[in-house]
Amino acid sequence: MLPIEDVVEAIGVSSTRPSPRVAVIHRCVHAMFRMQTPVWAWSRQQWVEILRHTDPDNRTHCMAVAYLVGGYRDLHFEFPKTNRYRFASRLLGSQALDDSFARLQAVLTGWGYAAASHAYVREALCDMALTTGSAQLEEIAARFDVADIARESGPRVARAGRLVLRVFGSLGLRDSTSTQADDGGWVKGRATAADVLPEWARWIRRWFDTSMLSRRTREEYLGALMKAGRWMTVHHPEAASPSAWTRSLAAEYVAAVDRMTLGEWSHMPHTRRYIDGVGLPLDPSTKAAHLGAMRAFFRDAQEWGWIDGRFDAGRVFRTPRATRALIGPEPRVITDDVWAKLLWAGLNLTPADLPSHGWSGRASWYPFDLVQAIAVTWLFAGLRMNEIVRLRVGCVRWQADPGAMVEDGSQPSAGAVCLLDVPVTKTGTAFTKPVDRLVGEAIGRWEAVRSAHLPLVDHKTGERVDLLFAYRGHRLGSGYVNHILIPLLSAKANVPTADARGRITSHRARSTIATQLYNAKDPMTLFELQAWLGHRSPASTQYYAKITPMTLAKAYNDAGYFARNVRAIEVLVDRDAVQSGAAASGTPWQHFDLGHGYCTYNFFEQCPHRMACARCAFYVPKESTQAQLLEAKDNLQRMLVQIPLTDDERAAVEEGDSAVQHLLERLADIPTPPGPTPREIGLTLLPMVPRHTP
Repeated sequence: MLPIEDVVEAIGVSSTRPSPRVAVIHRCVHAMFRMQTPVWAWSRQQWVEILRHTDPDNRTHCMAVAYLVGGYRDLHFEFPKTNRYRFASRLLGSQALDDSFARLQAVLTGWGYAAASHAYVREALCDMALTTGSAQLEEIAARFDVADIARESGPRVARAGRLVLRVFGSLGLRDSTSTQADDGGWVKGRATAADVLPEWARWIRRWFDTSMLSRRTREEYLGALMKAGRWMTVHHPEAASPSAWTRSLAAEYVAAVDRMTLGEWSHMPHTRRYIDGVGLPLDPSTKAAHLGAMRAFFRDAQEWGWIDGRFDAGRVFRTPRATRALIGPEPRVITDDVWAKLLWAGLNLTPADLPSHGWSGRASWYPFDLVQAIAVTWLFAGLRMNEIVRLRVGCVRWQADPGAMVEDGSQPSAGAVCLLDVPVTKTGTAFTKPVDRLVGEAIGRWEAVRSAHLPLVDHKTGERVDLLFAYRGHRLGSGYVNHILIPLLSAKANVPTADARGRITSHRARSTIATQLYNAKDPMTLFELQAWLGHRSPASTQYYAKITPMTLAKAYNDAGYFARNVRAIEVLVDRDAVQSGAAASGTPWQHFDLGHGYCTYNFFEQCPHRMACARCAFYVPKESTQAQLLEAKDNLQRMLVQIPLTDDERAAVEEGDSAVQHLLERLADIPTPPGPTPREIGLTLLPMVPRHTP
């Protein structure tokens, strides 16, 4: 009984009647008599059974005996309703616990956390202190295992525990990168391996741990490789090892992918993400991604010497040509009217438009200046979502004159150019691009009120940087723009969140901006747009920039296709001859102006000599008296007639003397409208000079 009495004395259990001290001792002694085992020899399961049948008023006192005598420091997780702070204060000292909590509060307040969230942080700190057996932050940071943060203590307390770990990193008590494990992709994919042959799952895990691909790429490949494992488990269970795959088996799987439908061979085919499309054929790009995962897996396994190179993985898992033909540049551009409304909504955003969270006592999780900076950056900068969340503090620079930068803190002039430093991109290194000054002004307002944060790890480069869009020690979530900001702007602009091309996403803004820059009044060239978007080759830019029908129509008109094949010449209509009836008796009433004379042949557009008219009976030279009398008439009407040109005639107009000479030689033996050929007439052929060009 002595250890029990010492614990009761140490934690200060009251001895007033009815005495909790007596109740705790009685409970422990009765259990020892019943189990015929001393209190220090009880197992964890025995303690859980005893505490479960103990009065709640005395349960924490008995739990203290288990903590100090039995050494079980995690029994409070079995009873979530336990007052963690009161329990930890009795065991570890309230003063030490309060001092440690005050240090955490100072950091959290500087990060912008409200007092309402501190209660969960205190509960998480108590869990950590009880687990490690100390209330000192230094000892907790040194002894606490990251795996213990996954205890079932409630989602809010678990999030608060991860926040405490970031505070430890801010205080320099532990490395902030120790909590960022790179195994998350396999942890999520481990459940999907339940219906896959164990040997195939082991090979996939080995590749997942060895590959140098990015974490996101490995996670995407993981799902495709697990699909292949499920297909193989049903159709070819003998090929559980990659070394057992043959060329014919690979061809069979390529055919299976080509006929695969949405949800087929998936671990959870009826998830909310694509429940409406289950059973539909896969998109061509999805088929290509599935086969790309197999190519990467087998190619790496062969190069690393894990399996023999029995076949060329790049050839046997090649995407079929018919599928590749369906994949090409097709930017999903947002229509101009919808995009204009979204721009208006982003520029006229107010704090009242932000989503509210009543449980936290705040109007919005993120401050208004942060949300506005994110919105303007998305609407004007043309960045990928991964690039937006990885922008650094100080990424905006102002350049007033060539080679002169605006000093920090000074107001940029009206003509200053706003430059945005973009971090390492998907396909290239970091670069600088000009953006609208609205982006620089919005980011400047956010930086002015942004509180200091612990540098966070850039997963792309592995370096610790001061991220621009970080709040309360958290980086901006990659899904914030798609799931929060775009619905917010759509509601304010009164436009739907989806159109005929699908849901409006963060990446569609990049295509829309690129297309508008490519089709502007003074458009950017393809190479200029490539540099602005940060692409490595112009071929990538074609996936974002699309020529609009209006721009294509203008270019078609400017090309002058119709005018290239048609010329307009002036026709003089003698109204006196028409009105007097002389035209009916054969008197010329139409006179086609050839420049050097007039042709009175009524079917001039059908005459082969119209570009090199012979001096036939229908030709009237301008130097003649007949031409002068015609031009002197008052009742003369001037008109323009479109004359289609043959290839030789167009060459005579556009290319010069050699083409004219060639035309003259070809027409030498062709009869003129009166009958004889130019060679028979024996007169010089005169080329027609068009008077008007449309």
